[in-house]
Amino acid sequence: MRVLAAMSGGVDSAVAAALAVEAGHDVVGVHMALSRDRDQFRTGSRGCCSIEDAGDARRAADVLGIPYYVWDLSERFEDTVVADFLAEYEAGRTPNPCVRCNEHIKFEALLDKATALGFDAVATGHYAQIVTRESTAPDGGVRAVRELHRSPNDAKDQSYVLAVAGPERLARAMFPLGGFATKDEVRAEAARRGLSVSAKPDSYDICFVADGDTRGFLRDRLGSRPGEVVDVEGQVVGEHDGAYAFTVGQRRGLALGRPAADGKARYVVDVRPATNTIVVGPAELLSVDRIAGEKALWFDDVLPGPAGAGAVAPDADGWFDAEVQVRAHGAAVPARVRAAGSTDLEVALTAGPLRGVAAGQSLVVYRGTRVLGQATVARSWRAR
Repeated sequence: MRVLAAMSGGVDSAVAAALAVEAGHDVVGVHMALSRDRDQFRTGSRGCCSIEDAGDARRAADVLGIPYYVWDLSERFEDTVVADFLAEYEAGRTPNPCVRCNEHIKFEALLDKATALGFDAVATGHYAQIVTRESTAPDGGVRAVRELHRSPNDAKDQSYVLAVAGPERLARAMFPLGGFATKDEVRAEAARRGLSVSAKPDSYDICFVADGDTRGFLRDRLGSRPGEVVDVEGQVVGEHDGAYAFTVGQRRGLALGRPAADGKARYVVDVRPATNTIVVGPAELLSVDRIAGEKALWFDDVLPGPAGAGAVAPDADGWFDAEVQVRAHGAAVPARVRAAGSTDLEVALTAGPLRGVAAGQSLVVYRGTRVLGQATVARSWRAR
């Protein structure tokens, strides 16, 4: 196959490209330039897309003996990922930019361009597995179904942020690192192949907020918008410089001028952009056991119907048992889930409430290690 290897300049993508070459594919390396103002060097482990990263990717491609190109996707990145990040915070929601990057850049812009150029698949350094199995089609025939599963490396598993790719794009994706159980194994593989990035630090945090100051980034882009912090009774207990800088569940940085009557800590329990108001309250108000999701996307062969025989068996009311995860590094928890129309889903947590579930977060539905579907949290509440 002709494979386009997305090479960020890190060790994971370099080893993924190496394994694609070793598998006998015709591989071309591409580095995506996503920042309009790229620094010469990264700040430690923060940020990405520096000139240093592009150089590291080029050197890895040279070692592997594959062609290498840099594609400027900075305008697309700014207009989709960054714009969505700003709009969601401005609307009082909590987005995950890595999910949006996978959706709009890696599995839309990059994959679509690769397909247009005649490539059969895109290989990335994500930690996740693709499992192919046979399934019975609606007409009674047998067909192959590609499933997205967790990586055996629990600490690095990225199936949560990949769920937004959906079945069509998953069909043209390759995750060569899917079988690696530890990052040390990947680094050892890179060292064995003579790749200079074998000891390069991982990047973390939001890639386009290289200094880690998300609030400062939002203030620079959205401006100062002073407003009030109120308690659940509506009493003013503080001030803020912009409601967009707060998220449900936040405790730090509130600068409250009046302590709670019981002396207990208070948290952000609501963000009201229409009035530019932050509402704070006790921790117990953060606990929810019902979640509604929007823009739901189900993987092939999951629910009964035209997509296939169905990997789950809903009851008469459409509910089925699964696990849900609402944070990239959070735990999946038992739940009852059902599709609500063609674009929404409903979740009833069955093992106790979760704290601080915010609108805008990505919700991923699992059964064991398999990803069944994904949606964006629209709202959450406590059933009483």
